[in-house]
Amino acid sequence: MARQNTSSGQVRIISGQWRSRKLPIHDLEGLRPTTDRVRETLFNWLSTDIRGARVLDCFAGSGALSLESLSRYAEFALMFELQKSAANQLTKNLQTLNCTNAKVVNGDSLQLLAKGTDTGFDVVFIDPPFRKGLAKHTIELLMAHGWLNNDALIYLETENDVADIVLPASWQPLKKKKAGQVSYRLFTYQAER
Repeated sequence: MARQNTSSGQVRIISGQWRSRKLPIHDLEGLRPTTDRVRETLFNWLSTDIRGARVLDCFAGSGALSLESLSRYAEFALMFELQKSAANQLTKNLQTLNCTNAKVVNGDSLQLLAKGTDTGFDVVFIDPPFRKGLAKHTIELLMAHGWLNNDALIYLETENDVADIVLPASWQPLKKKKAGQVSYRLFTYQAER
């Protein structure tokens, strides 16, 4: 059986040191890069907080959110991606940009989050594949295993009709918008004293 070429699209970096750069992405099931319009709104929200931040991208996919963060001078980005071809493309894109302050980990995000971390993150992106119930479990694992620094900003993107997510009391809502079938929100995490 012949191997098919899965490379089919591009992601464009909106602003920062790599402004207007276009990088290849793979067309894979469940991969929905955050649209330019939504990304522009999100990074307007994060404008004063992204420089120097440690970023965790729980479901990296195309890498659009992490790459945009790194372009805007985030200190470091850790990207989890389940699909091997997408993770390999992310690694290639980082090499193309000569970016050395990011790491791509190919694996199941929930299993990786369950391992915990010694060093928390300042900005966390939760943008899982839709209709799989992943957001709820991701939130639980982030809280249980030390991933969030105090005052961390958490971006959550879900389908509009998701109603089963109970957010921790320590997550204070900051911003909220809808675009088509997508609901996206920004929270700040306040560690319980």
